Amino acid sequence: MKKSVGAKTILYPTPALLVGTYDEAGKPNVMTAAWGGICNSQPPCVYVSLRKATYSHHCILAQGGYTVNILPETYVRQVDYCGIASGREGDKFASAGLTPVPAERIHAPYVAEAAVVLECRLVQALELGLHTQFIGEVLDVKAEEEVLDAHGRVDIAKVRPIIFAPDTRTYYGLGAFLGPAFSIGKGLR
Repeated sequence: MKKSVGAKTILYPTPALLVGTYDEAGKPNVMTAAWGGICNSQPPCVYVSLRKATYSHHCILAQGGYTVNILPETYVRQVDYCGIASGREGDKFASAGLTPVPAERIHAPYVAEAAVVLECRLVQALELGLHTQFIGEVLDVKAEEEVLDAHGRVDIAKVRPIIFAPDTRTYYGLGAFLGPAFSIGKGLR
């Protein structure tokens, strides 16, 4: 029997993403965001939802873009740090030992240590209450060669992304391969 646990922000998997921005003075900033995902396929769009109080919120609006950085689980300490420190009070890139790199398609930095980087042009900002959902059109995806498969596609098992569990505020790695999508369910018709 199921037991009600109330209205909460629980959805799995929840990615632990690093969002890269520049402030108005051109200082690179990075913050952790777990509220993010895919929201459109054509044009390709992703979203990140940030609280208005964050330093990055203002930076995205001022610059009109941001990067989404997916780091491997070996960087979990740095990803956590970028979610608890404020860019208003220091250089989070330097403190976390991460390297800012200017993006090619938008005015925002990406994280050199990221396995996968999405360069996003801001197309819409939706006020949702405590958070603003920033929808960005993906103008380019960059991936480290070692996380690509033989066909040039990103291999999630090689990326080893960090997954956040919102209810328990804990991090996890990727689980086991279960089977190919749009295929394993075909015999149920």
